[in-house]
Amino acid sequence: MIDTRYRVETPEGIDLQAQLAGPVPRMLAFSIDLAIRAGVLFLAMMVFGVLGWAMGILLVIFFLIEWFYPVFFEVLNKGQTPGKQILAIQVVNDDLTPVGWNTSVVRNLLRTVDILPMFYLGGLISLILTQHFQRLGDIAAGTLVVHREPQQKKSVLPAVIAQAPAIPLALEDQIAIIGFTERHQQLTESRQQELADILRPVHGLHGQSAVNYLHSVGRWLLGEKD
Repeated sequence: MIDTRYRVETPEGIDLQAQLAGPVPRMLAFSIDLAIRAGVLFLAMMVFGVLGWAMGILLVIFFLIEWFYPVFFEVLNKGQTPGKQILAIQVVNDDLTPVGWNTSVVRNLLRTVDILPMFYLGGLISLILTQHFQRLGDIAAGTLVVHREPQQKKSVLPAVIAQAPAIPLALEDQIAIIGFTERHQQLTESRQQELADILRPVHGLHGQSAVNYLHSVGRWLLGEKD
């Protein structure tokens, strides 16, 4: 299948995958960051521009913002500049690990090549033609830009004390009880009791007592001690 999924296998044999970010979200993120940098420079000019001797300070500020703005955010903000954070994309190494200082410096210094011949045309052509949407700086640094997966809210478990099951449970029963426990907020009380009563031959309980028992076993199966 042809898609934008990027897959890599870790030395431990675990398959990781991410959704590659194409030219459009990357260009939008770059435009947002460009506007932010321009705004900061404009404010600096207003503050220091009234001082005739402050031109040197303005040049230093311009240099730091132009070259280290993306490096600072990519390393300290999980691969995301403000523009990338708004577009929910991030920079990672090609093995999907977080980028470090050396990697980020290399990929951003090579923007001097991507900008050629004008208006980042070289970088745009590279994004379109490469398999993983990499500009020249990404290729040299071994980095990718991927969509950041939204973080799932951790489920709140029922307020019961964990306890071990009275009898050995088959694997499919363990999976079912864990799912029942984790999804308890999505089920009405009557539905929970209906499902719990299906296992009445196992636990010998009825109604809310059966529900509480299964929740207790579920918490135990999830690693809590009784």
